[in-house]
Amino acid sequence: MRILVIVGSPKGKDSITLHTCLYLEKQFPQLQFDYIYPGARIKALEKDFSPALEALRKADMLLFCYPVYTFLVPYQLHRFIELMKASGEDFSGKWASQVSTSKHFYDITAHRFVKDNCTDMGLRVLEGLSADMEDILKETGRRQAKDWMDFVLWQTGEADAPAKSGEKKAVIVADLEPEDTSLKAMVDRFVEVFPYECDVINIREFPFQGGCLSCFSCAATGKCAYKDGFDDFLRNTIHRHDAILYAFRIQDHSMGSLFKMYDDRQFCNGHRTVTMGTPFGYLVEGEYSKEENLRLLLEARAQVGGNFLAGVATDEGDMEANIDQLSATLSYAMETRYTPPQNFLGVGGMKIFRDLIYMMRGLMRADHKFFQSHGQYDFPQKQWKTSWKMYLVGWLMRSKKLRAKAGGKFTEGMIGPYRKVVEEG
Repeated sequence: MRILVIVGSPKGKDSITLHTCLYLEKQFPQLQFDYIYPGARIKALEKDFSPALEALRKADMLLFCYPVYTFLVPYQLHRFIELMKASGEDFSGKWASQVSTSKHFYDITAHRFVKDNCTDMGLRVLEGLSADMEDILKETGRRQAKDWMDFVLWQTGEADAPAKSGEKKAVIVADLEPEDTSLKAMVDRFVEVFPYECDVINIREFPFQGGCLSCFSCAATGKCAYKDGFDDFLRNTIHRHDAILYAFRIQDHSMGSLFKMYDDRQFCNGHRTVTMGTPFGYLVEGEYSKEENLRLLLEARAQVGGNFLAGVATDEGDMEANIDQLSATLSYAMETRYTPPQNFLGVGGMKIFRDLIYMMRGLMRADHKFFQSHGQYDFPQKQWKTSWKMYLVGWLMRSKKLRAKAGGKFTEGMIGPYRKVVEEG
């Protein structure tokens, strides 16, 4: 596969984001990586787009590489996409994806912008990698980048599916009424094609005594005030599976009121992300493509919980093909334990929970212990070395004489650790 990395940063070869792609090039020597730098050369490309067009024609995959600037891509990359569209070239059939770095502030809108424009041009779009600016400097970040590229290659057919290993089991939590024949057919289809054992639980059959009362009796003990046994059922039946799917018929722009009661009752686990690392999937009857808020809700739920959303199969279009793809992706995630970095929805949501639980730790004792033991109290004041380093850099930057004397050493000092990672491979 020939991958064209479209570097959207105005810093060109000194881009932090670029170094994630350079690292991936070393990790995947079987791939050919080519690079163009519209972020640094947009004025020249406005005058003559032919060099970029030649590179675009040769590529099997376009990989947009950029830092997130004010909710979107940098202006220079935005302009490059305009030039791509204005060229009249047919890009349909090529693969496309993206690598961004940021502090996850609205990386979701930047990724959606690139995805929508690629779709406009007929490109076959795969989910991108949204990394923190410092991820590539850490072992976890490097592993996530490599895992993401492995996943991309599997999706494009450039890599084989992982071999099935061990005894694994998924569960489908469904809201099935007798008249839900279409949804039942979707559940049956999934169970038929899924290569692992799969339990099916119809929550209509569970003896709920009612919805969450917000009584907070579970905050200290972890036990629900109701005596219907839902907390034990949730933890010891549903959460013990290696993957969790939800099957529902769209009602009132939601999963329906019964699933809302199910979700609310999960507060017996407080704000503890007890299923993190477990992949999720959905089987949906109805016009899911028109439900923007519902789509956001399902993504946000997975992001905040630290769950990979393997897909949403609907009965829109080719239902069987949708289900088969979900089955394959969920199987891949179960075998590889694929967990990409959280985006704005996950990072932002967990920061709110982090501050809330710390403030209310006297009441929410179970949550507090969980956040402590899982390192989720990642307060910025703990990073005192970085804070003092920024004070020093800020002091140097205020002096015109020191700025002039330092020249490009500021950039070199910033990019140096990233170059070292790439050199060491």
